[in-house]
Amino acid sequence: MRKVLFLLVVCITCFGFSQNNQLFDEANALYNDGKYAEAIDKYEAILDSGQHSAELYFNLGNANYKLNNVAPSIYYYEKALLLNPDDEDIKNNLAGYAQNMTVDAIETVPQVGFARIINNIVNTFNTDAWAKMAIAGVFIFVILFLLYHFSYATSKKRIAFVVSLIGLFFACFSVAMAFQKESLDHKDNPAIVFAKESRVKSEANKTSEEVFRLHEGTKVQVLETYDDWYKIELSDKSTGWIPSKDIKILKTF
Repeated sequence: MRKVLFLLVVCITCFGFSQNNQLFDEANALYNDGKYAEAIDKYEAILDSGQHSAELYFNLGNANYKLNNVAPSIYYYEKALLLNPDDEDIKNNLAGYAQNMTVDAIETVPQVGFARIINNIVNTFNTDAWAKMAIAGVFIFVILFLLYHFSYATSKKRIAFVVSLIGLFFACFSVAMAFQKESLDHKDNPAIVFAKESRVKSEANKTSEEVFRLHEGTKVQVLETYDDWYKIELSDKSTGWIPSKDIKILKTF
């Protein structure tokens, strides 16, 4: 019975992928014919089935850009970049085209000093890579410490001891970097403004003072959630509360 159920699930999954591939090809054909709205409907039908990919989001970004849909084009380019951060085409379309359509010109406050150096080191690798390097460091430490313990030659014992300590230090350093990277990734909660114009408030209620306004396509960081409000931060470190309906979180798949 279990085998039958397993085969049934496999068949349904394969059929779903086949259907989505057909939809993707149809959407691409519509895009090439200049029927961008129809192409978007096809791409979104694939998303509704639960399938996500950088290529799918990239094509959605392109189709929305062709229709001058500012917020959706930036939103989908950003989601594509989350799934494939090294893709130059995504980066070029996002920076070279879509972001030029935004109204808000917000300066980025650069990091300086020691914090900048640490963050640059931390962001060199992802959490998994740092964790693997930590394991490698521990492995080197154990092997060379055993070599130090069982070796009789003084020169070999000295070299093994020094290198084992280096391996231990590297392991501890990598663990620290892994935790720091995990912390940074957890705090990183970007979103895109979808409202044509949104009034950002000093507190999470409609009657509070307006601190500034944002327009569609602007990227923000979500810091807190309270009822139907998000506390956001801009790249210039300005903060305020925005209605949750006015923005879309990027890391929601």
